[in-house]
Amino acid sequence: MGRVTTRTPARRLQLDDDGLEVVEVVGRPDTVTVEEPLQVRVGGRPLTVTMRTPGDDFDLTIGFLLTEGLIGNAQDVATLMHCQDEGDDGRPTFNVVDVVLQPGVELPDVSLERSFFSTSSCGVCGKASVDAVRVRSPYDVAADTTSVSPAVLAAMPDALRTAQKVFDRTGGLHAAGLFTADGQLLAVREDIGRHNAVDKVIGWAAREGRLPLTGCVLFVSSRASFELTQKAMMAGIPCLAAVSAPSSLAIELARESGMTLAGFVRPPRMTVYAGGERLGLD
Repeated sequence: MGRVTTRTPARRLQLDDDGLEVVEVVGRPDTVTVEEPLQVRVGGRPLTVTMRTPGDDFDLTIGFLLTEGLIGNAQDVATLMHCQDEGDDGRPTFNVVDVVLQPGVELPDVSLERSFFSTSSCGVCGKASVDAVRVRSPYDVAADTTSVSPAVLAAMPDALRTAQKVFDRTGGLHAAGLFTADGQLLAVREDIGRHNAVDKVIGWAAREGRLPLTGCVLFVSSRASFELTQKAMMAGIPCLAAVSAPSSLAIELARESGMTLAGFVRPPRMTVYAGGERLGLD
């Protein structure tokens, strides 16, 4: 596995009380989050490149394939392995994962829908993806009658923050946490890309044979975008909550699919945009 963090030279400036003049400059190394590309190949054929924080690459790969509707479950994958790619210094980078599918399993043709290149800040893009995801999910989250106490939901930001070990050193990572309806943290993953963090959590759940994630809450340390909402829906998660705002398309998809969506979850407040019945609202 590649490095998750690295040290780099930096200079820290201290301004005066009025914020007008620099009164001190201190040179010191700083710990920052590593961002590197990960290429996913299926049967040796390049499929996607995403900018990610190294670590949990197999979970990320499985999660991506599932949430994009390219495979039906983790058992569709026969093997995953890191290719022996090398950097300029001749050392292995672990930046390529090759996937071999089970006999008889074929990927759908995605060439006409969109190019699977993702930066660390953008996941699903394009009208073709928006239209397709509405009918792709194999799970009916609207049929999940799970109830979640608002008090339990309000406690999740602190629980997730406590589990963010790399964030403590860098301050530069998103996190996704998978909780039970009574607030038990099942898994947490960190990544410089919020969609990657979610794919890592869902990939972990898939490899553990936990899909669909009935009765679970996905909590993210970012805004609730369309891409995160559709990933939750593809995994059968009935409730998505975020510390920041949702987008209009995320709200629309949550309402159409019967998912609970809450934003600005920062104790003692939160805003509920969809599926309020699971939180005891009319």
